[in-house]
Amino acid sequence: MSLITWSDQLSVGITEIDEQHQKLVQLINGLHNHMVAGDAKDIMSKVLDRVVQYTGFHFETEEKLMQEYDYPASAKHKHEHADLVNTAVDLQHKLKSGNAHITMETMHFLQDWLQHHILGSDKAFADFLKSKGVN
Repeated sequence: MSLITWSDQLSVGITEIDEQHQKLVQLINGLHNHMVAGDAKDIMSKVLDRVVQYTGFHFETEEKLMQEYDYPASAKHKHEHADLVNTAVDLQHKLKSGNAHITMETMHFLQDWLQHHILGSDKAFADFLKSKGVN
């Protein structure tokens, strides 16, 4: 059961970024599936670790492109990345300490954040990159 369904609407038209977004969708859907199945805390923690790790890798990719092409809105975009990372790391710590668990509220937060970020900030960034000849 998928929480997020990849569609052309989510594509930003930059191959590397689209591939990474698709991987993030797969990872978030995997976390959702483990949550729905009621898997143990240690399994959920490991899956969340993979989501956080890959999200960091993806953000590094985008931020390198921002620097390379001197993206004028990079500070705002990086701030959005930092906010999500801080939220996810906080959830990781709470999950590992037993003070939280993955809920549908958490999953909907991740779903909404990813979709809004892609459709807003990432589409604008991709349009900028395409204007510089990146595809």
